[in-house]
Amino acid sequence: MTNDLAGPEQVLYDLLAQHESLGPKQAAEALGWTKEQVAQAKEGLKAKGLISTRQGGGMQVAQPKGLEAKGPNAVVASTHRDDRNDAKAPEPLSLEAQGLQAQGLQAKKPKAPKATDQEPIEKQLWKTADKLRKNIDAAEYKHIVLGLVFLKYISDAFVELYDKLKAEESAGADPEDKDEYKAENVFFVPPGARWSFLQSHAKQPTIGKTVDEAMDAIERENDSLKGVLPKVYARQNLDPTSLGGLIDLIGNIALGDAKSRSADVLGHVFEYFLGEFALAEGKKGGQFYTPRSVVELLVKMLEPYKGRVFDPCCGSGGMFVQSEKFVTEHQGKVNDISIYGQESNQTTWRLAKMNLAIRGLDSSQVKWNSEGSFLNDAHKDLKADYIIANPP
Repeated sequence: MTNDLAGPEQVLYDLLAQHESLGPKQAAEALGWTKEQVAQAKEGLKAKGLISTRQGGGMQVAQPKGLEAKGPNAVVASTHRDDRNDAKAPEPLSLEAQGLQAQGLQAKKPKAPKATDQEPIEKQLWKTADKLRKNIDAAEYKHIVLGLVFLKYISDAFVELYDKLKAEESAGADPEDKDEYKAENVFFVPPGARWSFLQSHAKQPTIGKTVDEAMDAIERENDSLKGVLPKVYARQNLDPTSLGGLIDLIGNIALGDAKSRSADVLGHVFEYFLGEFALAEGKKGGQFYTPRSVVELLVKMLEPYKGRVFDPCCGSGGMFVQSEKFVTEHQGKVNDISIYGQESNQTTWRLAKMNLAIRGLDSSQVKWNSEGSFLNDAHKDLKADYIIANPP
């Protein structure tokens, strides 16, 4: 068993169990990690003799006997090839096949994957989500998908703390006390809005109404989310069957149980989906998304280690997310920077609020008004240390 593995080691082991071979760069992209995080987990697994490395740096499971991978997307580590009889091990199940298996249905036998062309999880998710889109315009569909990714994140974070409080009831903890969650900077999620409830109703024809009601309930319980979450799931052009499939798909995203693990993966998926929706919308996508390479360049030029960071036309908040990554990668403290922003498009502002919340960043100073920062500056008295923007 792999019960003795540290959290990051277990997550990396689970990922490698699904692939014949995976390079450090591919693993970093799939998990949303830095190269240093992958290297640290890799060394831990190598020291335990659980993985081996190929020429060129590729990693593979080396000792799968009796080892079981954990997590919703994990498969039993049986992809190792036995050189004694040269027999091929069973192919790992795809996300779609795992979903069918959970429903008691028979999935078609998957074709053997190409070892040199493994795709990161966010690309696999995007392809499946895009198939479920059918005739819905990308500009509208992004709110449907990203709203569900956000709901999955806050539900995961809530359930983790709820279980912890439940275990401490004898010591006076109350899992139904909203103040307990506020103290830990976790959104309170009422029973009818928790992911497990939604997933259990995913096959119902009224699932759209159920999700809209869940969004309303979360906004009522959390002042900072009022007016932010999308209530678009009961629309007639959204097929309940496709919505149910999307809920099942997103339900398989997180590769671990910890809040930080969930936030890392879901945040990475959220960011990747934003980019893909921007590409799908063409020029209009530039209104809410700046290419990651441009954002990284601007942040590296400014080096916002500490102080107030201001983006007067913040879009979906990519500059803030990258600033937070920059501080973290340089061993700084995220709390050393505070973010201020303004956006004139309300739907884009909502995306920014969700994007920042999923990263655990305080978005209370990210403001919206229809006139924009040139005509109606929401931060007139702000003395910013860094101003970073991709002007419209």
